[in-house]
Amino acid sequence: MSSLCRDCGARPPKSKSRCPSCGSPRLVDHVELDDLSIAHIDCDAFYASIEKRDNPELQDKPVIVGGGQRGVVSTCCYIARIYGVRSAMPMFKALEACPDAVVIKPNMEKYSRAGKDIRERMRALTPLVEPLSIDEAFLDLTGTERLHRATPAETLARFVRDIEQDIGITASVGLAPNKFLAKLASDLEKPRGFSVIGAAEAKSVLAPMPVGRIWGVGKVFQKKLENDGIRTIGELQVMEANELARRYGSIGLRLAKLSHGEDTRIVKPQRGAKSVSSETTFRTDISSLDTLRPILRNLSEKVSARLKKSGLSGRGVTLKLKTADFKTITRARHLSDPTQLADRIFAAGEDLLQNETDGRRFRLIGIGVSDLEDADRADPQDLVDQSAERRKSAELAVDQLRDKFGLKAVELGLTHAARTAEKPRKD
Repeated sequence: MSSLCRDCGARPPKSKSRCPSCGSPRLVDHVELDDLSIAHIDCDAFYASIEKRDNPELQDKPVIVGGGQRGVVSTCCYIARIYGVRSAMPMFKALEACPDAVVIKPNMEKYSRAGKDIRERMRALTPLVEPLSIDEAFLDLTGTERLHRATPAETLARFVRDIEQDIGITASVGLAPNKFLAKLASDLEKPRGFSVIGAAEAKSVLAPMPVGRIWGVGKVFQKKLENDGIRTIGELQVMEANELARRYGSIGLRLAKLSHGEDTRIVKPQRGAKSVSSETTFRTDISSLDTLRPILRNLSEKVSARLKKSGLSGRGVTLKLKTADFKTITRARHLSDPTQLADRIFAAGEDLLQNETDGRRFRLIGIGVSDLEDADRADPQDLVDQSAERRKSAELAVDQLRDKFGLKAVELGLTHAARTAEKPRKD
């Protein structure tokens, strides 16, 4: 059995309740501690932690970061979670559960600065860093012992101590033989957790967990499994792989492997964006197509600008709507050629929107582009629709003017209408 003190880095000769060097009870004991090198690091309540760092008066108060009364919770501190507040919860429900919460509007620029600082510190540990979001990533520290003169576990413990001291936020670590187990481990003892799941114990640790803890099993599929009498991962473990494949196809084979703790995915340092999107939540519900169209055009221009800036294009266009009773509707269209033009994104989205404006009231609208690829094949000349070529030339000319004089230098009638209509608010 190997032991490590998370607070001072000491290595007690045998398992104790407290570190003999510093007296801390935060010890990690595991027989495979010094043999594992795949980690998942996840900052604890990231946005809320930064707000508490910057305002010490908030330390002992429930904090919710998110939109206003009609928005949703982006994240919340652990005090607020005691009252039942959760990420993505409608704000009015969150305030019903925790009426004394301090609500703070997200400051993405501030969060991004902290996230980039943490990411660079991760890359100083190993080049094999696979970001999952602004505040979490997989790391592969295989072969870094000589570089850091420490085992991966020691390096990770020092890393989270340093960001807590230097950046002022805490993080939880999961250490395991693969990504699936590392991600599970990082959730076991939040906040300030450091959990290990070894290869030898993987099956027994997984067995009592609900099937929803398996990567890729969402609420709908979890319900299907439960209807089939499968509620725990242990119930999957006793099933043959071919039986799971017969029932659920390719995902059945994945269930067979993951339920036994087997995951062959490697840590990939480059994770390209899968989609580019923009959405907005309204102050009051909207049902009119005439009111929604300019807002959709404005969002399409934002998506187009991001694609152009990133040198990307995409073939898939997805419209997202959320009704007044919080039901999410998505509609998609696949284009013949990849695009990065606002004109084509909006045209596809508008067609999809027309089929949905049947009197229902909507609280949110969004548009996104997926199936991304490089921009070199985007928007080839249309030999049939010459007006499309004129619109393309006009849009590129507007882009040049905006680059030179600012975004408001040129406004179309529709985008101007979006600003003067009942203003949407980004949550």
